[in-house]
Amino acid sequence: MKQLLYTIAQEINVSPLPNVQATDDKVQTILNITFSITGAISLLVITIAGFQYVISQGNPQAVGKAKNAIIYACVGLGVSILAISIVTFVVRGVN
Repeated sequence: MKQLLYTIAQEINVSPLPNVQATDDKVQTILNITFSITGAISLLVITIAGFQYVISQGNPQAVGKAKNAIIYACVGLGVSILAISIVTFVVRGVN
């Protein structure tokens, strides 16, 4: 069984993807700008929600609203960081 799997593994084509051209610098620049803007907006929302949390004066609805905004902004920031990591990994893998 081991020999069969080894033989099959040798037959798999692991060469780079056929007919794939390197991404254009313009596309990479646009992606960098997009992800930078997304990150900046997330940080701005976190800052505004933090300010709202501080001035909520213990109002449960205002505190909940500010906490949710902070959580959603952090999730958005995490998704943005993950997205730029994946795009960078894929672009470097294609080149």
